[in-house]
Amino acid sequence: MKKNEVKKNGFIANKYKKNKLIKNGFFTNRHNKLLKLGVILGFSISFLLGGCVNQHPDKEQASTKETVADKNSSEDGKNTTAKDNSSEDGENTTASDNSSTDWKDITADKNSSADIDINSMLEITDKYERAAVESAKEKVEKLGRNPRIIATSPATADICDKLNIDLAGVCSSTVSTIPSRYKNVKKIGTAMSPDMEIVSSVQPDWILSPSSLKSDLKPKYEAIDTEWAFLNLKSVQGMYRSIQELGIIFDREKEADSLINEFVAFYKKYKSENKTKSHPKVLILMGLPGSYIIATPNSYVGNLVELAGGENVYSDIKQEFLTVNTEDMKKKEPDIILRAAHAMPKQVIKMFNNDFKKNDIWKHFNAVKEGRVYDLSYDKFGMSATFKYKEALAELKQDFERR
Repeated sequence: MKKNEVKKNGFIANKYKKNKLIKNGFFTNRHNKLLKLGVILGFSISFLLGGCVNQHPDKEQASTKETVADKNSSEDGKNTTAKDNSSEDGENTTASDNSSTDWKDITADKNSSADIDINSMLEITDKYERAAVESAKEKVEKLGRNPRIIATSPATADICDKLNIDLAGVCSSTVSTIPSRYKNVKKIGTAMSPDMEIVSSVQPDWILSPSSLKSDLKPKYEAIDTEWAFLNLKSVQGMYRSIQELGIIFDREKEADSLINEFVAFYKKYKSENKTKSHPKVLILMGLPGSYIIATPNSYVGNLVELAGGENVYSDIKQEFLTVNTEDMKKKEPDIILRAAHAMPKQVIKMFNNDFKKNDIWKHFNAVKEGRVYDLSYDKFGMSATFKYKEALAELKQDFERR
């Protein structure tokens, strides 16, 4: 990434020329010196909104280079990535290390995203962020036609469908259902491994992908002459922030506003109805065939648990996922243990059942003694935020209230 870049919340987009500006959800080319100065000043005032992309620049890179929060390192310094067991949502499960940051990380604050006013998370108030969004909008307008857009994951395709955006290319999936409006659209391969020869042949103006795949896909996108954007689908709030910005850029503000208003109304009602409920301490296990990792509030499943009023026992961790031993989990003494599958749910559930039966330490957990271990529905608790969050919250509410 070139110099003079700023990252904000929402989604991240590419610009392949000199003097770039990264804003709340995208990068854009700068065309004047005033904006260049704004980027430099922006580093001193940049902040993160709860529920949006959690960016944690390395100290030595913070002022000059783009640094994504997902650095594939576990507590012992070794890579812990589940690329081989990737989900159809196009997400890598990574025990990432976001240990250093020069910016305030609100999501790591004791006040959870569920306690922050939902409107404040979605409103674009930062002038630099707004300038970047408007710059991208101008690029689309200058095309003088409808942009040719590719959605590389089921989740991004669903968002485009809700925004009434036509696609020139879409991913294929054997697990998730792609919106029917795109059934005759060119298939460009899976979310994890799009066929770049096909992608290039489509001649896209924009490519939309989940931000968790940025490190894998960015080099491929840079090799072709196109704009690209990585959407923050690590939280419900991040998804709607991205929807808002896409609405502005692609002239779908009416559709975006409708979706956002629906979410705000739903969440305010949900929060009001559940404000007197208990807040159980929750341990979330994300299963992979043969192993599992811990999901923190900075993952999508963790975000759902937090929105539902649960207290993640690893809430003080900045990364999305981490690897810890069962002895450390026991010290946290969760009230509830939730088990989710990153992929291959049948195999993962079987693995969990065998481990809980054979690993002696599990029987000492109060949650296990009391029968408060629940397997989450695979179709509702994936790696990317989707419009099934309402059903997911309803399932969590039921789990939290079980006795």
